[in-house]
Amino acid sequence: MKKTILTGDRATGRLHVGHLLGSLENRVKFQDEYNQFILIANIQGLTDNFLDPKKIRDSIPELILDYYAVGIDFNKSTVFIQSMIPQIHEIFIYISNFATVQQISHNPTIKTEILQKNYGESTPLGFYIYPVHQVADILSVRGELVPVGPGEVPQVEEAREIVRKFNSTYNVNILKEPHELLGVPKNVPGIDGNEKMGKSLNNCIYLSDSEEELKKKIFSMKTDPNRIHATDPGTVEGNTIFIYHSLFNSNLNEVEDLKERYRKGAVSDVEVKDKLFKAMNTVLTPIREKRLEGEKLLNELTLKVVNENTKKVQSIAKDVVEEIKEIVFQSFK
Repeated sequence: MKKTILTGDRATGRLHVGHLLGSLENRVKFQDEYNQFILIANIQGLTDNFLDPKKIRDSIPELILDYYAVGIDFNKSTVFIQSMIPQIHEIFIYISNFATVQQISHNPTIKTEILQKNYGESTPLGFYIYPVHQVADILSVRGELVPVGPGEVPQVEEAREIVRKFNSTYNVNILKEPHELLGVPKNVPGIDGNEKMGKSLNNCIYLSDSEEELKKKIFSMKTDPNRIHATDPGTVEGNTIFIYHSLFNSNLNEVEDLKERYRKGAVSDVEVKDKLFKAMNTVLTPIREKRLEGEKLLNELTLKVVNENTKKVQSIAKDVVEEIKEIVFQSFK
């Protein structure tokens, strides 16, 4: 029997090439290897966007189209919307008793995000508790594996600890301990050279960008700041444009030739960027074309997500809730 895997995205905008290499390519592979559920986390998207709910609403069809565009088969992967599964929140209430404020406070992801968002002493409670809510997401589909990057492993460890405490407290084994599924990390920097590509940083190349948008963004990238002329020797290491070549240009001979000539001062930035544009456009063109195909099927795909998949996930989650209630409130049968 295939193991159950839960993955997903917050509904905060379109997906970019960082998502493509970081998770989407794996999801296409996983849908044949696992019983895969893909969560559109619109409630968690609200935790730092509650003043702009339209952004969350508008992002849901964009995510559906991006999933379809990269090759996610809606007959193999169960895509569902968080707000349509009320049982998630009921599970959250029960397991929240097994998490502590101190535990959440030491979560490295939460600590970093609170600093990034400059929340200080005014961190919204909904945002603060979302790591525990993510545990409820996993349990709602009886998830066994969660694909994560190395920096997210502590969150899965916390999920296991919460599940372990619940099972131990009631002397049962009804909740499964989830485990991380680590892939090969492929970090795509922002086009501004920032270590992270992020929607809020406005430094993304989106999967849905047109050829014109793609070219404009690539040609806006900074290269070696100390290289004034094309005849000046340049540094390849840490150079954003060459990082992108290593990630997206499958012509390894061309990449090595560009590096060699760049170090010698025998190639212009224009040529390096133009070859990157052609390489990335080769990768993104079929995704763009499939997205256009998906736009014609959007109503059909959305109905499957909203109707069929909601019933499927609710059925699983209801059983989980009933098992929890049976254990906790057995004296009230």
